[in-house]
Amino acid sequence: MSFIETIKQKAKQNIKTIILPESEDIRVLKAAEKALKEEYANIILIGNVEEVMSRAKENNIDISNAKILDPTTSEKYNEYVNTFYELRKSKGITIEDAKKLILEPIYFGMMMLKQGEADGLVSGACHTTANTLRPALQILKTAPGTKLVSAFFAMVVPNCEYGEDGVFVFGDCGLVENPTADELSEIAISSSKSFESLTGKEAKVALLSYSSHGSAHSELTEKVVEATKLLKEKEPNLKCDGELQLDAAIVPEVAKSKAPESEISGNANTLIFPDLNAGNIGYKLVQRLGKAEAYGPLCQGIAKPVNDLSRGCNVDDIAGVIAITCVQAQEQ
Repeated sequence: MSFIETIKQKAKQNIKTIILPESEDIRVLKAAEKALKEEYANIILIGNVEEVMSRAKENNIDISNAKILDPTTSEKYNEYVNTFYELRKSKGITIEDAKKLILEPIYFGMMMLKQGEADGLVSGACHTTANTLRPALQILKTAPGTKLVSAFFAMVVPNCEYGEDGVFVFGDCGLVENPTADELSEIAISSSKSFESLTGKEAKVALLSYSSHGSAHSELTEKVVEATKLLKEKEPNLKCDGELQLDAAIVPEVAKSKAPESEISGNANTLIFPDLNAGNIGYKLVQRLGKAEAYGPLCQGIAKPVNDLSRGCNVDDIAGVIAITCVQAQEQ
């Protein structure tokens, strides 16, 4: 069974309700249809009911089992406006600002999530990461005990002997631009937990660089060295190593020569990139040239499951992220 089919089976064990605020996007409607047909999620679409149903009918999409909510006619509108105003008035938000923002599907959806009307939210097919995560952080805040909100991709590489039978977590590839050493260690901790939550297997974490165990020295490599030191202090039982070049991290034969004393011995399944440039380029190379499935950017550290999408995503990508969001909601 493939990675995503395993995730869907997990989702079916305790079906959760996922909000999709981008009902104007045909890919989102098709993914909603897929999730409902395969019965691994309940779906709430945000938008004008007649327009959403018309769009679905024109494209032969069956969303009859989805719930469609329109902020402009919702009985919850005033409640959400007042709650949001109370949350943000200290930041300069006025009641008029709140009235306008809650009419936006993404803000309305986040308020639904905060008030326990659903279990998770998926957005980003036609909005930027900032437009998805800004309202999440304003309304939901960070999870207890979390120092940093970050993002990861679940990567599934076909016919691959590396990682966990081709399954990897890549972090951070979507949110934190230039993490400090401490932030990098926090991203590694969150990513290891995400890997174990989704796969049920032990995380083996590699903090990546262009250097392996001192083969080069610069400000860039020293950040990764320091991050690895901090990571081992914070999580002494976590299998991890750094700084490592990619081949020394995932190829056992290369690890024997480049990092013979490495704790992970070339068997890394959780790869931590030194900055967003490297992470974004890295996941897209693997996705496009390696024909990998790329699910994300998936968020870690928010109080409720909220996941972003790449604007280049396809229907299967969205359907997969819906399933992953369900599993994250089960874990919470």
